[in-house]
Amino acid sequence: MQGILFDYKMNPTTWVYLSSLLTIGIFFKFRRFWSVRNLDLFALISFSPGLLMLWYAKDSNVRDQLDQLGYVWLFTVSGFFLIRLLLDSVMVRRPLLEPNLSASGLTFTGAALLVFLMTNVITEKVSDADLDGARRLEQIMARRESPVGKTDLSRHGPGYPLFYILASYPNQALVADKSRPEQERRLEVQKATVRTTAILAHLLVVIGIVLIGFRHFDNIQTGVAAASLYLLLPYTAQMTGHVDHVVPGALLVWAMAAYRRPFAAGVLLGLAAGVIYYPFFLLPLWISFYWRRGLVRFLSGFSTVVVLLVGSLVFTSSSVSSFVAQLQQMFGWTNLFAINAVKDFDGFWHYHEPAYRLPVVAAYTALCLSLALWPAQKNLGTLLSCSTAVMLGTQFWDAQQGGTYMAWYLPLLLLTIFRPNLEDRVAMTAISEGWPWLRRLKPAAVAKVPAAT
Repeated sequence: MQGILFDYKMNPTTWVYLSSLLTIGIFFKFRRFWSVRNLDLFALISFSPGLLMLWYAKDSNVRDQLDQLGYVWLFTVSGFFLIRLLLDSVMVRRPLLEPNLSASGLTFTGAALLVFLMTNVITEKVSDADLDGARRLEQIMARRESPVGKTDLSRHGPGYPLFYILASYPNQALVADKSRPEQERRLEVQKATVRTTAILAHLLVVIGIVLIGFRHFDNIQTGVAAASLYLLLPYTAQMTGHVDHVVPGALLVWAMAAYRRPFAAGVLLGLAAGVIYYPFFLLPLWISFYWRRGLVRFLSGFSTVVVLLVGSLVFTSSSVSSFVAQLQQMFGWTNLFAINAVKDFDGFWHYHEPAYRLPVVAAYTALCLSLALWPAQKNLGTLLSCSTAVMLGTQFWDAQQGGTYMAWYLPLLLLTIFRPNLEDRVAMTAISEGWPWLRRLKPAAVAKVPAAT
């Protein structure tokens, strides 16, 4: 009897059809068929076949062929969006295209989708790969991490070794049971860590998107629409429990939401860079945006977080060699230089010659550096679209399942699709001059100066 109401299971193919129809019904502009919005919606739906190929390749007899075709499909759609994002700055006319559903209905739909997805996180089976981060944390905090040369550092993407530290300790009090064997309790702690982190990260993504719509787009319905579409997409349903996908995306969304506070934006961007390394390539763009005002505050926040993250590795490393290995992982050395053979890659480059990846890395680096100069006049719109392009571009050369980490750029991509004209949101007008605490001290200092006689 319990399975009648509580046995919730959704086939990925069924969800693709259902979400695609709902996406068209809610967001498609039937009166403006030849609009960029409709083209973007069709392109978002086009990700689904590639994701399904990768999903079913795990249990298929022709795994390699299906897996390779899935990555090629994702790369093709990603290439379209990369061009679309680079051209976004020249799209000056951006009429407000509201969803076909009312604000109340859209809010209810988004809340219902959020509940279903979080239920999916709780009930979904946690794989060994998902528990790797929690296990690494346990080993590192006990100063028993694997020595240099072990595959636990190199076979995963670059990033901070203590990724899951924020979610580990609260769960121990919730799931620990002294009547259970120690090994079983430890496994329950690791599962609760992964699930709690995923739920909180998705919640932060949704709140951040709505906040950007309310504070920076001056239209809360736009934020709710973008958040609902994020929850509706098949990718979000398939990768709901993967914390290495959603946590960096949440940090980048909140960095964008805090752009008027350069220090806070720098802290959040520094955390994102420390977690997965790739946001370091956002620095030329963000430095250029804050060049006229807020640059010192932004770099102070960013560098402070990076220094603290590096310093924490000193206290969790059992030897100099392990510290160097963790430092190389954090700053991407293992991803850029240490991998040379096809067998070391997992994803698109597993099926192609790794030498061809080097020109892609060079072109990507040139693109990131060029964003410091173009566009010359940067506003919130260009910051949003170009940041999305930078994070999307990482998928083309990521050594570990590149193309599948869509959560790193998907929330920003949806905000770019729904954004209005933001040419007036430039650093000189949107950001206050000087540090806030200095501005509060100046009136007090002036008041203490005696009046001239």
